[in-house]
Amino acid sequence: EPGDLLDFLNRMPRRPTYSVGSGFIVDKRGYVLTNYHVVADSARINVKLDSGEEYIAKIVGRDEETDLAVLKIEAGRDLPIVKFGDSNKVAVGDWVIAIGSPFGLTRTVTAGIISQTQRTTPSSTLFQRFIQTDAAINRGNSGGPLVNMNGEVIGVNSQIATLNGDFNGVGFALPSSDA
Repeated sequence: EPGDLLDFLNRMPRRPTYSVGSGFIVDKRGYVLTNYHVVADSARINVKLDSGEEYIAKIVGRDEETDLAVLKIEAGRDLPIVKFGDSNKVAVGDWVIAIGSPFGLTRTVTAGIISQTQRTTPSSTLFQRFIQTDAAINRGNSGGPLVNMNGEVIGVNSQIATLNGDFNGVGFALPSSDA
């Protein structure tokens, strides 16, 4: 019977699914900024620092309109933080670096230039005017920083233009002034 099979499948233990995203520490007390879509449907969030330390995080703030979330981890010590730059000063042609964990490959750095500022996309909201870059951004880069040549965060890597889910030379970061 089809109903019996459905009942059987519903009683089977569900396998957890895992996804990888990126983020960065914005406050020494353990506040981490990332994309909301990275953590939206999560049952548990693990934050792994460059040092290898791992912490359970909780969502303490979220904004679906900008696709941003703030996480909190308890490290028991002051943590190193990023420095924000002024995204209003970026110009087309400026060099940038995207940092993140594409495909789970942690601490990956890619370089490119600013292709456009104030870009809208078909899926952007009223509150999203992106910095467009050709720095390689892939799945797993979401929520990571886009930094200028002074090492200052000027954007939060948020979207890519793609048909197959992989990098096609067009990535979008929410400007740091909005974040």
